[in-house]
Amino acid sequence: MKKYILFTLLISSVCFAQKTTLYTIGDSTMANKKDPDRNPEHGWAQVLQPFFKDNIVVENKAVNGRSTKSFINEKRWDSVYKKLKKGDYVFIEFGHNDEKIEDSTRYTNPHTAYRYNLIKFVQESREKGAIPVLLTSISRRNFNEKGVLLPTHGDYPLETRLVAQEYKVLFIDLEYFTELLEQSYGPEKSKQLHLHYKAGENAYYDKDKADDTHLSLLGATKIAQIVIDQIKISESQSLQKLKSAVR
Repeated sequence: MKKYILFTLLISSVCFAQKTTLYTIGDSTMANKKDPDRNPEHGWAQVLQPFFKDNIVVENKAVNGRSTKSFINEKRWDSVYKKLKKGDYVFIEFGHNDEKIEDSTRYTNPHTAYRYNLIKFVQESREKGAIPVLLTSISRRNFNEKGVLLPTHGDYPLETRLVAQEYKVLFIDLEYFTELLEQSYGPEKSKQLHLHYKAGENAYYDKDKADDTHLSLLGATKIAQIVIDQIKISESQSLQKLKSAVR
């Protein structure tokens, strides 16, 4: 009987040890939202878990309103770093709040502080044997009167690309792929990807809502699917564990 119990415990321990954690760090475009059954807003990392089998555990550490600077200064990165283990993944997508030039607690110069904060995430993830993945900021729905989608993120996506290239980091160009997504829906239908409601149209909002940055469940799911598709077509051996765990 004792041998059976020990064997069961051993099997359970092995199964538990086989689980890999995928940490996602970033801002409100990724973050879990309160009251998800009623709240129309969703972060794309909030809906990522169902795309994977049970051996991948998504730990969504993204938080509304955070930049690379505030995420570090509030010790949120430290809390992730302490738990990282060999073989884990860290998906990194910032930029929206690093742009807030009127806020000294969040703003970063894209060519200095933002760049070096990304490098910090990459290098410290690698110190623990974890695998960092850099992602550019998702596109906003920002069509002009001619139906042209205009960029809003300045040099932040460029610096993300440069850090990925210089430090040989796995990279997903979410800005590019979400531009394609917005354009495929067009100026009017793309409202479905975001939060556009008239007062009373949705019980969660008592006033008109016209938010072109944050995501509806549809928008979040579409972007999570983009991330999964990029994992599936990647030839990197470093992503093999994720690739084999996609449902």
